Amino acid sequence: MSLEELRKKRAALSKSTDITLNNITTIAEESNRVALVANQADKHLRELTLEFERQTGLNGLDLKFLFFATALQCTRQYLLTPFQERLNDKEAAKKVKNDHPKETSNRMHQWYWPSIEEIQTSPVPYDAIYGSKDFDLGFSGNNHRHKTLGHDPLFGWVFGLANIVTSTLTTWDFQSFHVKTGLTANEHRRDKISNRADTMKVISYTKDRFLDDGVEGKKALGIALFKHAIHLKSDQYSTAGLPIPAISTFSPQLSQKLAEYGIDMGNVATVGRQASLSILINTLIATIHGLYYDPTKYSSWSQYEVKTRKILSYSNLIASSSNLIYVGISRDAKKLDIGGLAVTLYRLISDIEFIQQVKDEFVFGGFNDLIQGDI
Repeated sequence: MSLEELRKKRAALSKSTDITLNNITTIAEESNRVALVANQADKHLRELTLEFERQTGLNGLDLKFLFFATALQCTRQYLLTPFQERLNDKEAAKKVKNDHPKETSNRMHQWYWPSIEEIQTSPVPYDAIYGSKDFDLGFSGNNHRHKTLGHDPLFGWVFGLANIVTSTLTTWDFQSFHVKTGLTANEHRRDKISNRADTMKVISYTKDRFLDDGVEGKKALGIALFKHAIHLKSDQYSTAGLPIPAISTFSPQLSQKLAEYGIDMGNVATVGRQASLSILINTLIATIHGLYYDPTKYSSWSQYEVKTRKILSYSNLIASSSNLIYVGISRDAKKLDIGGLAVTLYRLISDIEFIQQVKDEFVFGGFNDLIQGDI
């Protein structure tokens, strides 16, 4: 081997040694840096947590949204969605049917096919109680809404409509009966449950009248639909109310017991309206607040969404708390915002979970960047 070759090998070996020593130095320095970061982990995590709180804290604009959202929720609670005052049956019917002619039993028809005049001037047949003893139906003014399908807010749109078109009544267990005009002991005309009917014929005659009776049949069905809607509207916020849909089909007793505890269609509809409008307000506020997002101020949309969710949670919590305080002091249960309370609980649970998730990503993501040396 020549001297020149030895010099080249020595130079290459020296270079390799320098690289190795440099790498060892770099690794040592990096190890010391990582060890230092790890030793000060609590400090760095606190700093990152404070930075997250600073970036997602509510500023002046956010507070304006908070006050506006709270005002909207409180306005909704007391003006748009309180529980309605319950009236007795006569007052409720008068309130809804005030502009409509008085109805009197006037049923002189053949089975399943009353005239349009009879449909128009007679009460809805599924309100009949007189004659129920003859068939051991156990009807009374308190329970007949839970024992007749015409009063069911769901099935009533089929059976109640068919009952009006055919002058029949269908019970909770799908028995049907003809309703005629009877005379009381005082010679007053009243709807009377007179004979058994066939439930399948009740449906088929209704279909035939609509499809095969030309304009008259469609007019009869239209009048029946209008009468049924008006009747349900008058019953819904009466003292007895309407049953929860479908429950009476398997247990009229349970349906009635629930109604006695205030769990009826009117109250369920009110709670649903409370929740729906509360969600609508939250959606409106979230949408408008989102328009103010500035990507130059926030590292991600999720961080800005934390501010939005804080606004919604705080406003819902303030409104619900004030509602509970008001109801507790005034003892006016009709003002209780049950639907809004449910939305508030949902927001608190879901928003706290979301905020914690974003916070963890920010804090631990930032700490990982420190470990990696990206910061």
